Amino acid sequence: MEIVVFGAGSLGSLIGGLLAREHDVTLVGRDPHVSVVRRSGLDVGGAFEFTVRPDARTDLSAFSSTADLGVVTVKAFDTEAAARALSGRVETVLSLQNGMGNEQILGTELDRVLAGTCTYGAVLREPGVVNCTGRGEVVCGPFGAAGSETSGETDRSGPADRADRAGSDDRGDHGDHDACEDRRAAERVGNALRSAGIEATVAEDMADRLWEKLAVNAGINPVTALARVPNGALRSGNAHELAVRAARETARVAREGGVDLADGKAVAALEGVIETTAANESSMLQDVRAVRRTEIDAISGHVADRAIGSVPVTETLRDLVRAWERGQSLR
Repeated sequence: MEIVVFGAGSLGSLIGGLLAREHDVTLVGRDPHVSVVRRSGLDVGGAFEFTVRPDARTDLSAFSSTADLGVVTVKAFDTEAAARALSGRVETVLSLQNGMGNEQILGTELDRVLAGTCTYGAVLREPGVVNCTGRGEVVCGPFGAAGSETSGETDRSGPADRADRAGSDDRGDHGDHDACEDRRAAERVGNALRSAGIEATVAEDMADRLWEKLAVNAGINPVTALARVPNGALRSGNAHELAVRAARETARVAREGGVDLADGKAVAALEGVIETTAANESSMLQDVRAVRRTEIDAISGHVADRAIGSVPVTETLRDLVRAWERGQSLR
């Protein structure tokens, strides 16, 4: 399979490196990382030990092929640029990003969009070198398989408005055909991942999985970034309580939007990730240490914007991270 990985930072380089053992992979990232990969290959260390030599570029302007798959791993605020860059250049796109709303943005430019989650841990140690800090799993599935709530958009319109929309979106057999094609595309992607040695599952319940992942990120990312601590510091104490309350608030907002995510399930997922990634630094903490823009708007901001009523812990964490960003000269 011909695959473009758009956003070859830590996770993109790891997933791209694993895929390159079996497939024709092009990494799209930034210099000096791209230049080193082009010159010397990509070294994958940590839980794996191998070197691969994928194509590597800083943009797709000279990319003449139409790839079978685009894997998007850019920050949420760069999704629009990724959608434009990949438009007309990939048959199917899979988002493995943090936050919510990425699939809708990709769908403005691309016809077949799959939602995904990834629990592999990755750190870009230096240009040309990425370490896997923990083996995990990629789960992917049709973006629309679980209905409009996959996006996390709460429908607060009236019955007449919903009826009008339902009538205008009655695609009949064509809609069924598209859904079948999306499921087949997800199966092809799952098979491609597994053939490269990546643990992969194809699922129909991506709405639930995306909101569960959001609850985990809403609990871990801003708390670790603000406290400057690794994930394991959230096992107990005040930091643990903050993370748990943020996860519960996220679960509540999910339910308000029609996704059946119980508080207990969200908290169990949060605590499971804290335990299995105890030594890791969250992506938001890595951004803060590097004085980069964070994904707070696509994580805590997404939850707060869609809440019916107050989500005080989430709102406070969002506002504190935004305050930090405003006080920095971000890269």
